[in-house]
Amino acid sequence: MKLSVKAPAKINLSLDVLHKRDDGYHEVKMVMTTIDLADRVELTELEEDKISLESSGGYVPSDNRNLAFQAAELLKKEFNLTNGVHIVIDKQIPVSAGLAGGSSDAAATLKGLNQLWDLGLSLDELADLGAKIGSDVSFCVYGGTALATGRGERIESIQAPPPCWVILAKPSIGVSTADVYRKLKIKEVEHPDTHSMLEAIEDKDYDRICSTLGNVLESVTLKDHPEVLHIKKQMTRLGAEGVLMSGSGPTVFGLTVHDTRAQRIYNGLRGFCNEVYMVRMLGESE
Repeated sequence: MKLSVKAPAKINLSLDVLHKRDDGYHEVKMVMTTIDLADRVELTELEEDKISLESSGGYVPSDNRNLAFQAAELLKKEFNLTNGVHIVIDKQIPVSAGLAGGSSDAAATLKGLNQLWDLGLSLDELADLGAKIGSDVSFCVYGGTALATGRGERIESIQAPPPCWVILAKPSIGVSTADVYRKLKIKEVEHPDTHSMLEAIEDKDYDRICSTLGNVLESVTLKDHPEVLHIKKQMTRLGAEGVLMSGSGPTVFGLTVHDTRAQRIYNGLRGFCNEVYMVRMLGESE
């Protein structure tokens, strides 16, 4: 038996870090939403008791360093299963980009294997399992738009923002999330107004959403990688109504409700950035 699961990327509309916890993780408060850029995870049941994985993307591990592989391992261990699976990931989301591509692949694997192996788990149960794999996996299990707290695993679904274009640009650099958090000076940075963002989304106030975008991790990444700041400035110059770095970077996204402006921003960025995408905001759970 074989099935295919969509694994959409996410962007952060607001990302705040409150303090470092006793367990070594950081306490966060984030507003995340899904966008129409997605990997496709294909799962094929194997008679043999093993997990195998292949991916169309470069730099994607095919062993237990891969979060989708870990998701299958976790289900087998938790439920003492001898089922085998072959996982094929058609990568469309750029790797190490701050868009939760790996986490979304893991969430898709959890949801797909729940069906393939007839486990009967609820979304809440799958999200709890996802939290053992990575902080963004729980959100990716639910999808849509949500407030994430704790270390990112406590998810409160909220209504979708107004529809708009999302233009993404990823410079050809790598950013270590662990390094960004290590360098973050929580008491010295300007924190985003998460409450205002939640109000703006509830009111469907697109202009206020754009003016309230905020990501505390920019204070580190923009300083260490001036090219990310350059992309932000270019997006603003080209007419994006809201511009922000997603996650720990290095991907920057720009929002616009205007079709021709979206195309202009997309074309303008392709001149100096290899990975540029023009997609719609999804916002709703699929």
